[in-house]
Amino acid sequence: MIEYYFKTVEEENFLSIPAPKEGCWIHVDEASGTDLDEICSLTGLDIADVQDSLDRYEIPRIEKIGSNTLIFTRHPVEHDVAVGLYTSTFTMILTSQYFITISPQKNHLIRSFAAKKGECSTQERSKLMIHLLLRITQDFTLHIRKVRHNVMNQEKEMANVESDDIATLTQNEEVLNQYLSALEPTRAVLEGITSGRYTNLYKEDQQQLDDLLNAVKQSETLCLIAVKAIRSLRDSYNILFTNNLHKTIKLLTSLTIIVNIPTMIASIYGMNIELPLMKNTYAFVFILSMIVALSILALIVFRRKRWL
Repeated sequence: MIEYYFKTVEEENFLSIPAPKEGCWIHVDEASGTDLDEICSLTGLDIADVQDSLDRYEIPRIEKIGSNTLIFTRHPVEHDVAVGLYTSTFTMILTSQYFITISPQKNHLIRSFAAKKGECSTQERSKLMIHLLLRITQDFTLHIRKVRHNVMNQEKEMANVESDDIATLTQNEEVLNQYLSALEPTRAVLEGITSGRYTNLYKEDQQQLDDLLNAVKQSETLCLIAVKAIRSLRDSYNILFTNNLHKTIKLLTSLTIIVNIPTMIASIYGMNIELPLMKNTYAFVFILSMIVALSILALIVFRRKRWL
């Protein structure tokens, strides 16, 4: 589905228009092959140039094709169970006439961005690009902080770790790794844009781009810190599980030995052969007393060794 927006510097909101015109913003939501064909007819790009915008696994990068600049990036989304992704491809195309964004699935970030009052017009393509990238970076930071908060909550309840906690921890680590794999190449993309080789930048745009680059670096650092926290917590879990396993093995070993004492003596005196005390009237009491004494002795020994 293709939508067209237009906004001047004087206007506060993005206005939806029925057809494209010079200086407008074209957004393709849940893009299809037919939508890409229409974009190609508007920009003069070849379908092979924009086909990667439908690839859900596309890595952030930047390309210059003629007078057009293509920026492939990613933004955080809710878990896509079908493909196992927590980020989605998002493409921006800067042409001499239009600013174009393409998303292979429904993009709530763009809808919320278009619904709010904007500080730049659709004719200021470089500035609009920077504002969208900043919004994506802020969204990454928000999601990273949310995951980090969940991890910190798990640390407080380490004494009652369950298998579900391990699964949650693994899922959080996967989310952060996907965020990190999107932020690192995004930083390289921004460094390329900063060089001025891909698009013309005004002095104000350059300052905003520097701020954006710092924001991406901060998000990347925050993500790395959260990943380290998860790995540290996972190591703590492993130590805790190993310790609990050792305690369980010691307990079972102790109980097995204590239970085997009367079993062993009873087995010996259950044999149909000549045995000591077999003709003694108090043989049963003596054997029972010996069993109790040996069991108590074993219990005391294991208690002192803290196996029980």
